[in-house]
Amino acid sequence: MRIAVDVMGGDHGCAVVVGGAKLALEANAHIAKLYLVGNRVEILAALGSEPPPGGRIEVIHASETLTMDDKPLVGLRKKKDCSIARAVELVKDGRAEGVVSPGNTGGMVTASTIKLRTLEGVERPAIVAVMPAPDNDFVLVDAGANIECRPKHLLQFAIMGSVYSREVLGYARPRVGLLSVGTEDVKGNELTQEAFQLCKQANLNFIGNVEGHDLFANRVDVVVTDGFVGNIVLKTCEGLAINIFKWLKKELTKNPKRQLGALLARGAFRTIKHRVDAESHGGAPLLGLNGNVVIAHGSVRERAMMNAIAQVVKAAENKVNETIIREVMAANQSIRELTSDTPPSAKA
Repeated sequence: MRIAVDVMGGDHGCAVVVGGAKLALEANAHIAKLYLVGNRVEILAALGSEPPPGGRIEVIHASETLTMDDKPLVGLRKKKDCSIARAVELVKDGRAEGVVSPGNTGGMVTASTIKLRTLEGVERPAIVAVMPAPDNDFVLVDAGANIECRPKHLLQFAIMGSVYSREVLGYARPRVGLLSVGTEDVKGNELTQEAFQLCKQANLNFIGNVEGHDLFANRVDVVVTDGFVGNIVLKTCEGLAINIFKWLKKELTKNPKRQLGALLARGAFRTIKHRVDAESHGGAPLLGLNGNVVIAHGSVRERAMMNAIAQVVKAAENKVNETIIREVMAANQSIRELTSDTPPSAKA
């Protein structure tokens, strides 16, 4: 397994990403090589010397960095030698099976889509965010790659999310729900209503519409929406989790009695903190492309980067892309057959 790592885009600098890459090599013997892509001088300084012997690390120099302030398409055109572009090109050229970056999310989506192209039958890639709930982990798709979508795109997101939940997270028959404003078939806007009908006809364990209060109640394993709504849901949940812990800490330290109660309940607090720890996954896969792409959070630390790299390994080993192609092609064929069988008056 050969993986390209963009080391320049993280909030905490090159050394943190390089440190995470080292941990990934120690933890996973299946990784034959990591390409560390970025400023060679900074990478070597983070490594402490030349790459260690054994050939498992190779430094690929990139003279530019796509910053968070750069507009994705404009930035990629102006900074052709940026680390994101060079890392993705390693996958395009067949030198790596996957790529990880903590850099500009829009830049990563744009570079990966342009250079790798979508899988056969897939029209749009989608970001899949794994969300912890008390009794299950559900995936949110799309979590930010596509602001405007058509019903067919949501169907394909549902298939990709279902494949990921099954093949990587281990849910044998993941429950797929369409995020809407009500559970009834007629609720939602035109996009969700049409997507509902497509998902209902596909080979999915489709449970229909789900609402926001269903997400953390173990009622759904794959939550399907467009990238605009999905990104709002993702960031709202992240912000809520962080601030609830701050709120609890403030309230539980107000007086000795509460402090004693907090001490007695610290095991429960640790369990919950571990469940909602974003570092346990490290990043969000960008599914639907010819290559395994993971977008890490900009604030990634060493452990999170290690786990983001591990996601690439899992996706490749479980042949997620091959399964997506089969299932999306089958769904596309079913839609074509259904459309051809529909009387002209009904189509109108």
